[in-house]
Amino acid sequence: MSHSTVPRSRAEADDRAGRTPVASDGTTGTRKKGSTGKLSLRLRFRRDRALILMTLPAVLLLLVFNYLPILGNIVAFQDYDPYVSDNGIVSMLHSAWVGVENFQQIFADSAFWNAVKNTLVLFFLQLVLFFPIPIALALLINSVIRPRVRALAQAVLYLPHFFSWVLVISVFQQIFGGAGLLSQLLRQHGYDGINIMSDPSTFKFLVTAESVWKDAGWGIIVFLAALASVSPDLYEAAAMDGAGRWRRMWHVTLPALRPVIALLLVLRVGDALTVGFEQILLQRDAVGPGASEVLDTFVWWNGVRNQDFGYAAAAGLIKGVVSIGLVLAANKVAHLMGEQGVYKK
Repeated sequence: MSHSTVPRSRAEADDRAGRTPVASDGTTGTRKKGSTGKLSLRLRFRRDRALILMTLPAVLLLLVFNYLPILGNIVAFQDYDPYVSDNGIVSMLHSAWVGVENFQQIFADSAFWNAVKNTLVLFFLQLVLFFPIPIALALLINSVIRPRVRALAQAVLYLPHFFSWVLVISVFQQIFGGAGLLSQLLRQHGYDGINIMSDPSTFKFLVTAESVWKDAGWGIIVFLAALASVSPDLYEAAAMDGAGRWRRMWHVTLPALRPVIALLLVLRVGDALTVGFEQILLQRDAVGPGASEVLDTFVWWNGVRNQDFGYAAAAGLIKGVVSIGLVLAANKVAHLMGEQGVYKK
C-alpha cells in the first residue's frame, strides 16, 4: 500500500469508513452544536470576535448619533421649553405635556400640506427624471472600448459629487440667473433675458437638474461596479447566438443590473420625503416658500427659526413614520419581483 493511501489518524480512518468521529471524551462530533444543528452563540462569538471588535466603533457611533436621539421624539408630545434648564434632558422632564395637540395643529396647517405636496412632486420628478440617468450613462460608458476614454468620462461625471451645494447653486446662478450667461446671450440676440433661478414655476425642474449634475456620477459608479461582475462569457454566448448590441443589453446587461436597481429604488423610495434640505434652503428666499417649502425646511423653519420645538418635532415624527412605511412597502414590492431588496424575507 502506498504512503498516500494510509490513514494518518483515527478521525481520518473514521471519515473514510463513513463513521462519525469520536472525541476524546467519548462524545461524537467535533463541534458542540445545539438541537437545531447550528453552532452555539458562544462558539459563534469566539469564531467572529475579530470581526465584532472591528465593527464595534461603528456600532457605538450609530447608537450615539442615530438611535439615542430617537428618545428626543418625546418633545413632539410636549410644549417643550428649552429655557427651563441648561440640560436638555431636564428641560424635557419639566416641560408641559400636551398629548396629540401638536399633531392636531399640524394636520390643520395649510403650510404643512403645501410642504407635503412640494415634497412629493419633487420626489416623483427626481424618480422619473433623475433615477434612470445614472443607469443610462453607466451603460454608455461601459460600451466604450478604450479604457482611457472610459476613465476620463467617469472622472468628469463624478467630479461634481465632491462640490458643495453652495458651489453647485453658484454655478447654476452664473448660467441661468438674471445676469447669467444664458440671459446675456439672449440679450445679445435681441431677446429679453430670463431668470430661471427665481422663477417659482420652474423651480422643481431646476432642483432636479442640479441633483442630476451633482450626484449622477455617484450612481454611475454603483452601476459600473455591478456591470463589472457580469461574465464576458455571457456576452460571447449571446453574440454567437446572433444577438446584436441591443439584444445583449436587454437580455444580459439589464438582468445583471436588476438587483442593484431594485435595491437603490427601495432606498430611494424610503428617502422620498427627504429631497435635499441644504439645496432647497439656499434657494428658498429666491422663489418663496410657496414653491420651495418641503418637509425638511418646514421642520427647520418652525423648530429653529420660530423656536416651536414641539410642533417641529411632531412634523419630523410624522415624516419618519411615513418613511418607514414606504421602505417596508417598497421592499415588499421588491420581494414580489423576485429580488432581495434591503433585507431578505
